Amino acid sequence: MRYFMHLAYNGTPFHGWQIQPNADSVQQTLEYALGKLCGEELNIVGCGRTDTGVHAKDFYAHFDTPQKFDEAQLKQLTFKLNAFLPEEILIFGIFPVPDDLHARFSATARTYQYHVSEQKQPFGKDFTHRVYVALDEKLMNTAAEMLLGEHDFTSFSKLHTQTATNICNVTYAHWERTGDELVFTIKANRFLRNMVRAIAGTLIDVGRGKTTLDDLQRIIDSKDRCSAGTSLPAKALFLTEVEYDGAAF
Repeated sequence: MRYFMHLAYNGTPFHGWQIQPNADSVQQTLEYALGKLCGEELNIVGCGRTDTGVHAKDFYAHFDTPQKFDEAQLKQLTFKLNAFLPEEILIFGIFPVPDDLHARFSATARTYQYHVSEQKQPFGKDFTHRVYVALDEKLMNTAAEMLLGEHDFTSFSKLHTQTATNICNVTYAHWERTGDELVFTIKANRFLRNMVRAIAGTLIDVGRGKTTLDDLQRIIDSKDRCSAGTSLPAKALFLTEVEYDGAAF
């Protein structure tokens, strides 16, 4: 049987989603807890590989087991799992899915948000990136529109990653003021490592007048990570939505 887990996590204490030597990860923490409760060693596959310190408000993972759970047992398992896990991880629910539904490869789109503030955030500083200049929101949105469509995003990708292609299809990219924050929302069929934080850093350079729209086009065309802006801190980045074909559920 294959089961999906719907969860959220605060990435601050973790070295990302993926298991790695000598470091705490969300995947490792989940596998240990679920394995203890189910009495077997389980491999949990996530819908993505968030980096160290990145958060997820909407995340899916799957695991396979010979055990068959009914609805009441899955609710009880969810309850016990939440009691066992640290406060930074919340399990919304666990449910059976078809055997060919894959948490990562069956996802059709993902949405991320990056939070920026032009002023102090005494209660939100751990989840917001502070900038010390006024930003031109309109110009930043004009720049964001240049990212829409299918492009090679090598200029915004971490180097030496194991991907077959750096082409992504961005369907939404927009800055919006929400209270005291500027929130950048971007949606695509797939993302490269460090892509959102590098894009956000480059668009902020546009907003502060350091990079022109012509410069941005040259950065995209160059396929050179060194030409783009600084990668912003992970603490302000959230995975906010993962989409699947509705019929799959």
